[in-house]
Amino acid sequence: MQKLINREVSAIQVPGIRKFSNMVVNYPNAINLTLGQPDFPTPEHIKEAAILAIKRNQTTYTHNAGLFSLRKAASNFVYEKYNLFYNPEDEVIVTNGATEAIDIALRTILKKGDEVILPVPIYPGYEPLIQLCGAIPVHVDTSQNEFKINAKMIERQLTKKTRCIILCSPSNPTGSMLNKEEVIEIAKILKDKNIFVISDEIYSELAYEQKHYSIASVREMREKTIVVNGLAKSHSMTGWRIGFTFAPSFLSKEMLKVHLYNSVCATTISQYAAIEALTQGINDPTLMMREYKKRRDYICKRLNSMGLDVVKPEGAFYVFPSIKNTKMSSFDFSLKLLREKSVAVVPGDAFSKYGEGFIRISYAASMDLIEESLNRIEQFLDFIDKERLIKV
Repeated sequence: MQKLINREVSAIQVPGIRKFSNMVVNYPNAINLTLGQPDFPTPEHIKEAAILAIKRNQTTYTHNAGLFSLRKAASNFVYEKYNLFYNPEDEVIVTNGATEAIDIALRTILKKGDEVILPVPIYPGYEPLIQLCGAIPVHVDTSQNEFKINAKMIERQLTKKTRCIILCSPSNPTGSMLNKEEVIEIAKILKDKNIFVISDEIYSELAYEQKHYSIASVREMREKTIVVNGLAKSHSMTGWRIGFTFAPSFLSKEMLKVHLYNSVCATTISQYAAIEALTQGINDPTLMMREYKKRRDYICKRLNSMGLDVVKPEGAFYVFPSIKNTKMSSFDFSLKLLREKSVAVVPGDAFSKYGEGFIRISYAASMDLIEESLNRIEQFLDFIDKERLIKV
């Protein structure tokens, strides 16, 4: 019977992020810097809203698109924060996390043979979803441009089969961000083309030096852009599984069909918690972002002092240093670091072959753990330097 399984599913691999995270259980003293899991607890007032919903027996199905009060709160949130206007009646869908939002978007707009442009290195969750649609991922290497895709790079990859471009800003795994001017330049080459943009803005609230700017705010791009966002990173609500799509009504109407057959609706209790997050907790991300910025500055300074080149992240909570001067593959480096010093990071090749020669370190961990992990990494670098000298 095994041969009857969908080949596209069989071809999907468990991502390197999960492989290394799962290995950590075998190292009880290991410091886990693999996952994008905020170390802050969900704010108390949000948890209380969920408890109240349970006590009030607000545990039934909701509208497939989500509670109208939540869609309205989400619409108000993106308008106030990013000057995006979406009608909560028919342009906002509440999903089971941003991952489902990406899935329903891709399944709505793609058909077999379509091409999707991906700026790499990139989060490994997009490519399998593209392939399950029978579409083809097209990688654009950004490693020589501070991990930023630009208009010229996109233009070189456009073909008659190009149906979609995925933008993730701030980026996972690099923390790079597109500024307003860079976004407008990309919009200029796309505005007259029949190409969709999926703008993954899950880290939009974690921007350090500049305000996040969405390509959907460019007038000519609104009708061809699907904005994906959620509460996992901004409000430390990863397990609550609340995401959103913001898209024009003609697109939202079709995505809603995929969503309702996929999961009916997002979990009701989490939806009530999300209303609290987007209203009373609208500024909760600010305190977390300030702490992440302190950690970013510290970790970049330490890595540079160790001789590891790093492009300073402008958002999210990841740093992507080069380990090329060690002459080790990213997988071997990460595995040996875990075995020798009990520090778990993610090898760069988990984010496509263009991530080879780098590692991803998540600084969604306490400063004490970050400091100890960097001490261990420094000791590890000294260790492999001595090893290399002995072999010579």
